[in-house]
Amino acid sequence: SASHSTSLAPPSKEQLTRLMVKRVGIVGKATSKALDEEDLAQIYGAFQEKVIPKLQNLGARLGNIDCSFAGEKYKDWIATFQSQGNGFQIIEIEHDPEADIIDLDL
Repeated sequence: SASHSTSLAPPSKEQLTRLMVKRVGIVGKATSKALDEEDLAQIYGAFQEKVIPKLQNLGARLGNIDCSFAGEKYKDWIATFQSQGNGFQIIEIEHDPEADIIDLDL
């Protein structure tokens, strides 16, 4: 009997972003503020491209960062991240207009 092996293609960046968006918890201190799936995809995509390399260079493990890296309209949103394997994941996004902003380009 012949055995058939099927290999699945790795998920695309868009599929990974959609999966991540579904897993991220969103907490809004101001109920009028909300992020939709498109906003979350924008934040997570920019996090992957712009922030993760800087976090790796800094040897970060976990923390909070404002989401202005994804655009000015996200500056009042704070992402909580943690390391996962060789990368990082966002575990929560919270609206907090009074949060302090740090610059990763130290």
